[in-house]
Amino acid sequence: MALAIINSVASWILKKRIHQIELFLKYPNEVQEELLHSLVRSAENTSFGRKYDFSSVRSYATFAERIPISTYEDLEPLIEQTRRGEQNVIWSSQIKWFAKSSGTTNAKSKFIPVSAEALEDCHYKAAKDLLCLYLNNNEDAQLFTGKSLRLGGSKQLYEDNNTFFGDLSAILIENMPMWAEFSSTPSNRVSLMSEWESKLSAIVKETVNENVTSFAGVPSWMLVLMNRILEETGKGNLHEIWPNVEVYFHGGVSFEPYREQYKKILPKSDFRYYEIYNASEGFFAIQDTNESDELLLMLDYGIFYEFIPMDSFGSPNQKAVRLADVELNKNYAVLITTNSGLWRYLIGDTIRFTSLNPYRIKITGRTKHHINVFGEELMVENTDRAIAKACRLTGADVCDYTVAPIFMEGKEKGAHEWIIEFDKHPENIEHFTEVLDKSLQELNSDYEAKRYNNMTLNPLVINVARPKLFYDWLKAQDKLGGQHKIPRLSNERHYMEQLKAMQPADVTA
Repeated sequence: MALAIINSVASWILKKRIHQIELFLKYPNEVQEELLHSLVRSAENTSFGRKYDFSSVRSYATFAERIPISTYEDLEPLIEQTRRGEQNVIWSSQIKWFAKSSGTTNAKSKFIPVSAEALEDCHYKAAKDLLCLYLNNNEDAQLFTGKSLRLGGSKQLYEDNNTFFGDLSAILIENMPMWAEFSSTPSNRVSLMSEWESKLSAIVKETVNENVTSFAGVPSWMLVLMNRILEETGKGNLHEIWPNVEVYFHGGVSFEPYREQYKKILPKSDFRYYEIYNASEGFFAIQDTNESDELLLMLDYGIFYEFIPMDSFGSPNQKAVRLADVELNKNYAVLITTNSGLWRYLIGDTIRFTSLNPYRIKITGRTKHHINVFGEELMVENTDRAIAKACRLTGADVCDYTVAPIFMEGKEKGAHEWIIEFDKHPENIEHFTEVLDKSLQELNSDYEAKRYNNMTLNPLVINVARPKLFYDWLKAQDKLGGQHKIPRLSNERHYMEQLKAMQPADVTA
C-alpha cells in the first residue's frame, strides 16, 4: 500500500510539468528566441561576452553574424582557462565540473564544461521530463514501486585545480538529488567502479534481488550486462528475474540493430522502449509517445539550437539556420549555444526533422561518421536500418559492426567493406550480404545510383568478426563500458585496418 501511494504521489508531481512542456510546444520559436537573449545577457560580462560585445547583441541576425561557429578545438583555450580555476571566461556562474569525453573519432580527451545551471535546468530537468512524458502516456505505470537499473560510465571523478572531471554519468551521480538516488540501482559506489569486468559482477550481485521496474543505459553495453545476468542466474528471460519491469530508457547508439535481441530477453508484448538523445554537452530530445521512435526536441533546457544543412556543411558557403527556418526530411548538423558557455558549438551529430509542429527529430549519424567517398552519402541511419532488416530476413543477430570504403585503384572500382560481429550467424553469409546490399539501395537513392550495374561501386564486402573482436578493440584503447561507442562509418580505413589486424587470417569471409 505504501509503495502504491508513493507511486501515485511521485507520478502526480512529475506530471505537473506537462503544462510547461505544452507552452514550448505552442510557442517553440518564441521560447527559443527568448532563451537566446537570456543566454547572451547572462554572459555579457564574461571574457567571451566582452570580446564579441554581447551588450549590443539584440537579435539572432547580429548573434549569428558576430559569433563564429566553433568546434571543441576552437573553444579549448577558453575551456582550459576555466579548468585552471579562472572564472567568468565563457559563462557567468562558477564552473567546476567537466565531463571528460574522447568520443569515437579522436583519441584526445575533451573536457566539456558543466555549469550548475546545466545540471539543474538541463540534465536533471530532462530526467524528470522523461519520466513525466512516460507517465503521461501510461496511466497504469508503476515505476516508483521499484527501482531503475542504470548503467552509466565507468570512471570516477578526479580533482585538478579545484575543478573536477570524469564521465558525465559520474558527475550526475555525484550531484544527484536524493529522490533519484533512492529510486536507482546499483549503488553509487558500484556505478562509479572503473574496472568493467568487476563492475559487471558487482551490478549483478546488487540488482538481481531488487524490484527493478525500469532500465536506463546505452543499448550495446546494457545488452552485455543483461546477457551476463541471464548467464549467472540461469533464467530464460529478464521477466523471470524482474516480473515488474515495464520500460527501457535508451540512448547513445541506435537501438535498431539490437531490437530483435531485446525482444528475446524481454518477451512481454506490452514492454515499452523510450529513446532519449543526450550527450556530455546537454540533453536534447525525448521520445514523447509510446509507439513512435521520433524524438521531441526539448526547447527550454538552456540550449539554443541552430542547424547547418549537410549538403553545404564544411563548404565555404555553409550557413546555419535557426529552428524557425528548418525543413522536413533534410539532414542537418546540430549547432548549440548552452548555459555552460558553449557558443555556436558543433556537437558532431546529424539529425533530420520528421515534424515541424511540434518539432520532432530522428538522429541520422555523425558529421564525421558517414561515407561519401563516391558520392553515395551513406548515413548511420541507413546502415542501422539496413542491417536490422537483413537480420530480420535471415534470422541473424548482430553485436556490432563498422564500415569503411575500399578506394578505387587503377581500373578497379570502389566498394564498401564491413566487419560484422554476429551474436547469431546467418545460415548463408552470401545471402545476408545480398539482402544487406539491397536494403541499403532501398533506403538510400545515392547509394543505389552508385551501385547500379556496378557502375561506380562493386558489391559490398563483409568480414565476419571473431567473437569479442569489438570488445577487445575497445579494451585495447581503454574504452570499455558506459558511454563508449563503436564508430559505425568512416571515410577512411583507420578503424578498419586496426580491427582487421586483430582478426585471425582464416576468420574473414
